[in-house]
Amino acid sequence: MYLKDRANKDGICWPSIRTIAGELKLSRATVYRALDDLCKAGFLEKGDRWRENGGRTSNLYKLL
Repeated sequence: MYLKDRANKDGICWPSIRTIAGELKLSRATVYRALDDLCKAGFLEKGDRWRENGGRTSNLYKLL
């Protein structure tokens, strides 16, 4: 529900693990595990986001 509430009309959002953990009062390990479970179950697709300088930023999530 957290990702769904933050997703755009295409089902895409990009909150950081730190943001998700902080807002939900969970550990980052719990958030990583939950996101991996959602990906394995076919509910979520995870991708990378990149800065203009080539550095990696937060993940991109697409609800399926």
